[in-house]
Amino acid sequence: MKTLNFITGNKNKLAEVQAILGDTVEVQNRAIDVPEIQGTSEEIAKEKCRRAAEVIGGPVLTEDTALEFHALKGLPGPYIKWFLEALGHDGLNKLLDPYEDKSAEAVCTFAFSSGPGAEPILFQGRTVGKIVAARGPTDFGWDPIFEYEGRTYAEMDKQEKNQISHRYKALSKLKQWLAETTV
Repeated sequence: MKTLNFITGNKNKLAEVQAILGDTVEVQNRAIDVPEIQGTSEEIAKEKCRRAAEVIGGPVLTEDTALEFHALKGLPGPYIKWFLEALGHDGLNKLLDPYEDKSAEAVCTFAFSSGPGAEPILFQGRTVGKIVAARGPTDFGWDPIFEYEGRTYAEMDKQEKNQISHRYKALSKLKQWLAETTV
């Protein structure tokens, strides 16, 4: 396979995926509206992928990102997009005010389907960090509040982040699979 249809409307995610996958495969962007179900990150990723493959009528790659606060037993998890939209960075921090434990896990789950009716294959990456007051540029989701080894994702340059992030870890698994598989 030489081309992947990555289903996203998020230009920042697209740029990261293209940078991390490099010349392994050409990543084309297809922005389609796929309803998101409620469930685990894995269930959401698989269903999103199934529906996208039906709409596109061919191979697709979808992604679901979660931010799991350990003190909240995994919440907001795959619903981080809506929590961030409703509460902002400060509000997310306030959720953890009653707790000493500020640790969190960034989770990225990519799902690949070779086409309509094909069972999606998952590639997941996880990075453990902690939730801090926002630092750095605020133009990419929750990056300003997720700290890894002393700096937030937002404080890192893109190349550095793309070598350690949850997205990088998931895409490394995808790259390996693509190298070993003929689709």
